[in-house]
Amino acid sequence: LAYNSMCAKDKNFKVEIVNHFDESLPKIEIVPQDVGRVIVNLINNSFYAVNERKNLVGFENLRGLVTVTTQKTANMIEISVKDNGTGMSDAVRAKVFQPFFTTKPTGSGTGLGLSLAYDIITKGHGGTLTVESTEGVGSEFVIALPY
Repeated sequence: LAYNSMCAKDKNFKVEIVNHFDESLPKIEIVPQDVGRVIVNLINNSFYAVNERKNLVGFENLRGLVTVTTQKTANMIEISVKDNGTGMSDAVRAKVFQPFFTTKPTGSGTGLGLSLAYDIITKGHGGTLTVESTEGVGSEFVIALPY
């Protein structure tokens, strides 16, 4: 869905999607529609960031990459969405889960929003949503859900 949406908006959009799925994950109780919307939102944001970086002078030939990984830890299931997009400054990263905060131009940010994604994961499912990011290198969002 996310990939086709980006291709419809930008005919030159191209990114490699790599999946690393842990096949031994236990089943957990979640609201699949809500968690699915959060994951699609994170992937959309990654596609946007990769595309923005590719549009910068000198990065036209950047091999856009979005990696989705699932794994089991001692008491959590983690879902990671990592990209080699524009990344975020420390100031942006500090605000990224605040309501109504966006780095996108007016009219571009029509998705779920990271504030709502954060609430769905933390308040709705008792998990965590964290981000690690380096400006000019990329970002990684990690959803952790208890089991």
